[in-house]
Order: sequence, then structure tokens, then C-alpha cells
Amino acid sequence: MNSTLPTRTLGPLTVSAIGLGCMNLSHAYLPRPEPEQAERLLLHALDRGVTFFDTAALYGFGANEELLGRTLMRRRNEFILASKCVLAEIDGKRGLDGSPPAIARVLEDSLRRLNTDHIDLYYLHRLDRNVPIEESVGALVRAKEAGKIGAIGLSEMSAGTLRRAHAVHPIAAMQTEYSPWSRNAEVAVLDACDELGVGFVSFSPLGRGLLAGNVGPDGVLQGDLRAAMPRFQPPHLQANLELAARLQALAEAAGCTAAQLCLAWALSRRGYIVPIPGTTNIAHLDEDLATLSLGLSDDLFAAVDAIFTFGAVAGPRYSADAQAQVDTETWAGEPLASP
Repeated sequence: MNSTLPTRTLGPLTVSAIGLGCMNLSHAYLPRPEPEQAERLLLHALDRGVTFFDTAALYGFGANEELLGRTLMRRRNEFILASKCVLAEIDGKRGLDGSPPAIARVLEDSLRRLNTDHIDLYYLHRLDRNVPIEESVGALVRAKEAGKIGAIGLSEMSAGTLRRAHAVHPIAAMQTEYSPWSRNAEVAVLDACDELGVGFVSFSPLGRGLLAGNVGPDGVLQGDLRAAMPRFQPPHLQANLELAARLQALAEAAGCTAAQLCLAWALSRRGYIVPIPGTTNIAHLDEDLATLSLGLSDDLFAAVDAIFTFGAVAGPRYSADAQAQVDTETWAGEPLASP
């Protein structure tokens, strides 16, 4: 029997106030679940009232979309489906192509894998600096006119790029990493979302698991995407684990978990922010969703801010190669990986 969760709006879309980021069911993080475990988690999320599922062509080079296609589409009218283009498999490797022909090709492949004829929210996954944003958005406008997608979104882009895109067609949502330890969106993007009426989707709201206590002093497994991220490498890892321990102590004193405190913090920042934590564990999913019934105080959120002051987090957010594909503003003085 389905449950009902509080909702928020992303442009014209109404979604559960916490969605599900599906990436780590097929991509990036290790260990990955068996297909049956991933399918059970997706169906449990739907039964619990999650109505916002986020995937991308990049995740598992299509495997994540295929997972959602075979698991959820018989209940297609119960949720909002989001996917992404521009970042995808090109000649067997991760590639970036924001040209209209590439966008059209990736979209057709995604529709086939997802076993649907319509994606409710379709993002440009990253900015292709070789293609004017107006051309990339124009490709999505044509896809919308053809009935293949609904709302249009951007991911990891700046306020300036958002305004240019929005001038072509209203943007429903900006998706960017956002958590107590990754707050680049506060430089300019959130204010631009206010100005333009754009929703904001917070990916990695638990600090890629570290702030939820899911990463220890040995770091992550080799082959895990996070192993290449400076914040998960020595000497930065130990300093960041100390920050996470302070967050954990705050949460315990407040009677919640660190994951719940991170999610409640994100929800408190603006009324149009929708976090999309990812998990492979049903118990963790239930823990995340229980955040929506907590009544945590502004004083507690201020204590979170006091831990994660600017400069407190050790290490760059991305490696140099990954940072080169991110258009989001950086803080003045933010550490960046050297090329």
C-alpha cells in the first residue's frame, strides 16, 4: 500500500520532498547491489511514497536506465522520471557532447532503455563549452515539442548559464551537489533560482556518504568514483572524518541520525530544494524518508553551519579533470585540484 510524503515543486512538477538518486545502484560507487536488491529498493521507494526518481544516460552506460525501465514502468503514472543527456558513453568511454544531434541520439537511446515514450524532467548533465548553451537547450525544446520530454533542467551549471538557458525556455530545475560540505550553489545559483522561479535538486546531500558515516579512515574501494576525489584521499580524508564526527555528535544530541540532519538542513535552506540521496539499503532509505516527520530547530542548523564554515572542509571537491566539466561557481579561495 502506497504511503504519501510531503511534496515540493520543481517548476511545473510536483514531487516528493525527498527523491531517490538512482546512480549508485549501477554506477560510480562500490560495492554495487545485485540486480534483485536494486529492484526491491526501487519498488520499496515507490511504495513508501517517493515520486521522484533520478537517473542519467551516463550511469552504468545505460544500465541504470535499463534497471528503472524493467522495474518501475508498469507503475509509470505514480512518479516523476528524470534523466540526463550530454554526458554519455562515446566509443566505450565517458564522453561530453552537447550538440543537438548528440542530444537527440542520447534521448532516443534513453527512451528505449527506460521503456517509456516520455521523460518528465530532462537535464543537460554538464555544460559542453564547445556548444552554446542556447543550442543545447534548443534541442531540448524540440524534444519537448515532439512530446518526448516534459520539463527542462540543467546540472552543475552557473547562475549566468542558467539565465541564458532560461531566456530560451523556462528551466524547471537546477541540479547541483549541495550539502553542508559542498555549498557552491550558495554563491549565486540559489539566488538565480529565486529570481527565475527555478527549482533546485540537491544531489549527494549526504556528502557522498561520508557525512552519513558510511566512509571510514581507510577510505573507499579502489574503482569507486570517490577514490579519485581529493576529499576522500589522505591527508584530507582524516580532517573531513573529524568534521563528520562533530556532525554525528550534533545529530545524536538532537535525537536523529547524521543523514537525517543533513537532509533536514538542505530542506531548510529554501522551500524549493529537493534532496535526492542515493542508497542501496532499504533501511537507510526509510531512515532518509523519516526526516520528513522530524521537527529540527533552526538553532541546530546554525550549529551545522558553524562546523562547516568556509575553509573547514579539506581538499578540492573534484579532481582537475572532473572540475573542468563543472560550470558551477567556486568560492573565493576554494581549493581546486591542479591540472
